[in-house]
Amino acid sequence: MREMISLLSEAMNRIHDAMQSWVGVAMSDKELHFFVVGMIGMLTFFALFVLVKIIQQLKFSTTIIAFIFAFILMVVFVFAIEIQQAVTQSGNMEFADAVAGLWGFIVFFIVYAVIAGAFYGLFKFLRWGKRSTSNRKPKKARKKKSRPVQSAVYEEPKDEELKVEEQEPIKYRSDLRK
Repeated sequence: MREMISLLSEAMNRIHDAMQSWVGVAMSDKELHFFVVGMIGMLTFFALFVLVKIIQQLKFSTTIIAFIFAFILMVVFVFAIEIQQAVTQSGNMEFADAVAGLWGFIVFFIVYAVIAGAFYGLFKFLRWGKRSTSNRKPKKARKKKSRPVQSAVYEEPKDEELKVEEQEPIKYRSDLRK
């Protein structure tokens, strides 16, 4: 793990020197980080934007995006633990420990995915079985009766409308539909 961090820091030093000679202006570390992290962040954003748009078209898009997000957080968490072990000397800082931790997350997620997939498949199978055993005919779409549009403005009833005509009492519910 220490060797890996040493290699990464050496690579960053070389990039730092190359950028300063390429731009031709001596930049402080803050200015260099501003540009490098800004550019890498935007490239990452655009790549992830395209990836998420593709994932949205898939059936379990929320699960896939949640897994990717959780995996990224686990990578940060695992390396933070390893760096903390190096700083406090409470353990050995090894890359193999980080890989083992990430494998733990992947294995637990696979177990979850298998169990969730089994429940999902069972649910779909039971719903499919109910549909195929029923001998119901498909319902015909009912035509909605158009109702007269009522005005939102209150109008006084005319004398003719005040007269109530005698009607036969309604005996059956089917009479209401007439």
